[in-house]
Amino acid sequence: MLTQSFWLWAYVAAMASGAILFFAWSRQPRGVPHYEYTIAMIIPIWSGLAYMAMALGQGIILVGEREVYLPRYIDWVVTTPLLLWLLASTAMFYRKLDKTLIGGLMFIDVVMIVSGLLADLTADEDITWLWYTIGCVCLTLIFWIAWGPLRRIARDQSADLARTYTRVAAFLSVLWVGYPLVWALGPSGAGVIDRYTDVLLFVLLPILSKVGFSIVDLAHLRRLGAVEPSHSAGMHAHGTAYPPRGGRRDTRHA
Repeated sequence: MLTQSFWLWAYVAAMASGAILFFAWSRQPRGVPHYEYTIAMIIPIWSGLAYMAMALGQGIILVGEREVYLPRYIDWVVTTPLLLWLLASTAMFYRKLDKTLIGGLMFIDVVMIVSGLLADLTADEDITWLWYTIGCVCLTLIFWIAWGPLRRIARDQSADLARTYTRVAAFLSVLWVGYPLVWALGPSGAGVIDRYTDVLLFVLLPILSKVGFSIVDLAHLRRLGAVEPSHSAGMHAHGTAYPPRGGRRDTRHA
């Protein structure tokens, strides 16, 4: 059987490969704003460093008889808000970014991650599940924003963008449901799955939800941007924003 260390180093390699790919794509942005590529690179770099610390045996503390991986939370508290930034900016591809909405979404996410950390740092089972529940409430709010306001924003711009947003939002949502599920079943929660399986799943899920999501998201945006650059890319290149193709009249097809 492959060791936990192997999977952690494999994760580091996957993050490095993702960062290199996004850098290569950024050389030919195809109508996608440069900040999209920058954020897509920051996510795997930061996450890879956090997992490298775990592979080196750093940041692992004992709470009772349970190991708590602090670098996971150091990773998540930075990378998951950035993933939501990418998701929201996809919804707003042809319009000015609503920084208030994005900021609120990211704040809820930070509360969710901190709640998970506090749940993991207590040996009292009742308190653990209290913080876990708070984190799940935050995740529900995130999904409500993603599938409510953000989806409406995408639909108001074009049918193509609405379809793109729906696909990438579904991709990320399915994977993010896996995090609280694995956490609850793993050593931090009910203990149904062992530490080795917990580590393995928390390697596979982040690879897909970080590098995998960014690949899917950027690939779709590069296709859209090659036909019609985003609002931000258009402003940068020409000093004026491009109007969305078809505008609101396309929304009936979304």
